[in-house]
Amino acid sequence: MAKGKFRTIAFSWTTLPFWLALVTFGLTELFSRYPEFTEQVYSQTLFPVVASVLTFFNKWVSFSIDDAFYALLIVSLVVIVILTIFRRIRITKFLLLIFQTLAVCYALFYWLWGFNYYRNTVNDRLEISHAKPDSAQLVKVLQSLISETNKSYCSFDSISKPEITRQVESSYQKLAPFLKLKYPQGVRVAKPITLSSFFAKASIAGYYGPFFSEVHLNDSLLMIEYPQVLAHESAHQFGVTSEAEANFYSWLVCSQSKSKHLRYSGNINTLTYFLSQAKRLNNFADLVHQIDKPVINDIRKMQQHWERMRNEKIDKVAGKVNDVYLKTNKVKRGIEDYFGVVQFVMDFKTDSLAQKRVDGCVR
Repeated sequence: MAKGKFRTIAFSWTTLPFWLALVTFGLTELFSRYPEFTEQVYSQTLFPVVASVLTFFNKWVSFSIDDAFYALLIVSLVVIVILTIFRRIRITKFLLLIFQTLAVCYALFYWLWGFNYYRNTVNDRLEISHAKPDSAQLVKVLQSLISETNKSYCSFDSISKPEITRQVESSYQKLAPFLKLKYPQGVRVAKPITLSSFFAKASIAGYYGPFFSEVHLNDSLLMIEYPQVLAHESAHQFGVTSEAEANFYSWLVCSQSKSKHLRYSGNINTLTYFLSQAKRLNNFADLVHQIDKPVINDIRKMQQHWERMRNEKIDKVAGKVNDVYLKTNKVKRGIEDYFGVVQFVMDFKTDSLAQKRVDGCVR
């Protein structure tokens, strides 16, 4: 009888969320040790189906379902706290509900997207060789990027967001064989961040909602930034978890597009990362002088635009939260991962075979 009772309790609906979370944790340990297995079983097989199903439903809703989900969680927390204070719910019931909710959210996060954190690295997936860190090579690639940015300079007065979206999708479709994407893998409908002004204070231009496979863009984005940020968040929807890799996908998709607007947006964003890394070089001032004045003006315009909206305290807190989140998911560099795009671009620029394969896709 005692054994029967134990089994009933251990495998009841009450304990199911904890078992699900435990199994999920075990899989994160397994997947983190065998990235090739993760790539084949989850990223290339299960996840494309998950993304397609989720986007099929969320494309019919104009607002962010992810944001509504987070709001529901917050409201539910407030309600059960109030009920507990007024002794309508026992403290043990309160704690049980909290841990059950956390367990379910933890499991859903990984099953719906998070296991992609443990897939192969971008160099392995795309078969791009690693370039040795070298100052001379950095200067060479930076000069090339400056030249490409200068050539692609254009005004964004005559282009709309729907047209940019169409061009980003077109570029992803053409590059899908190189990027190892099972295009279309669902539908990407960019939705506005519910509290765009608040997120702008934290310098957040966009984010991906993993629970409903939604791409979110800040209403405060300048048009010059829109293509790059859209391509970046779309990369997350394709299962790219690393911020550096998403930046690389974004740059490649934009820079290889026939659209001058996409090329300029992708190049100028990546150029800012290179300039940040190149500040220590003795000839940094000479490199900056190679940038055309209109491009310099646009870089300043973007910096000043976000600086005006930025709230230092909110930005710092958001940065720390993001840093902890990334490191928890085994991204060792944390928030510094964004700058890893410099290495990926250098890897690509020094790999002639990879460039030929991309040329074959976009012809």
